[in-house]
Amino acid sequence: MNPRSACLACLERDPVALLEAALWIAAEHDDSVVPAQVLAEVQALQQEVSAGLPMLPLSELAQPLLRHLNTLGFQQDEYHPLRPQAALLDKVIQRRRGQPLALALLTLELARGLSIPLEGVNFPGHFLLRVPGADHLLDPCGGRRLYPADCRELLGRQFGPQLALSADHLLTASPLQMLQRLSRNLRQLHASHDDHLEALKDAERVLQLGPGTAADYMARATLYQHLECPQAERFDLEHALLLSDDPIQRLRLTERLSHLPPASSSVH
Repeated sequence: MNPRSACLACLERDPVALLEAALWIAAEHDDSVVPAQVLAEVQALQQEVSAGLPMLPLSELAQPLLRHLNTLGFQQDEYHPLRPQAALLDKVIQRRRGQPLALALLTLELARGLSIPLEGVNFPGHFLLRVPGADHLLDPCGGRRLYPADCRELLGRQFGPQLALSADHLLTASPLQMLQRLSRNLRQLHASHDDHLEALKDAERVLQLGPGTAADYMARATLYQHLECPQAERFDLEHALLLSDDPIQRLRLTERLSHLPPASSSVH
């Protein structure tokens, strides 16, 4: 079974093997990654973390768990420009630095092993965590509590005051959504470092994990453009055009399509 198939197989388990799936994504980019070995390291980390948690009800241990991980060095990767290792889970566990989503995936695995209730929240621009039923969210980068006013401030810092906080921003993220978001992050990071072939793996995985957006097809089309694959680029631009409801974006897509060679009618 190749890494992509192994990743998808993790989604079929009950419960879903979320961290292992993320490690198979890392293995797709580096064949020296052995998910079973990294999971054994996480198991050892779980024992270390468990010994440092206070004697509280399980429902009150999510924030202490995050704070303890922070004291052990697990923090947001502030390196600029951000590198793919900030989202590759084997590197995040090794370096103890990563993007919020990568840190959240590790925390969710530890919480599951310790029976601490915790779920992911697909907040725009900065992935968050939540104890089910709580009136606040938790930042995976240290455990800070975020109430609605804090969420509005965080959203404003990321996207400007024109984007208002809505209930859609606070929805629980499914395992598939988390892996798709991780794949989008890696696609962007690989592309920003001009590693187009690696970014293409992530772009393909995004579309394999769930319905793609116009932006997803446009991102893959741009990768095909860099790789000089005009027919594949045309395919994705046409899909983006079908999905887009932005008139300006549709005009730009139509213009871009007009500069590509005609679609090939040959059968291979």
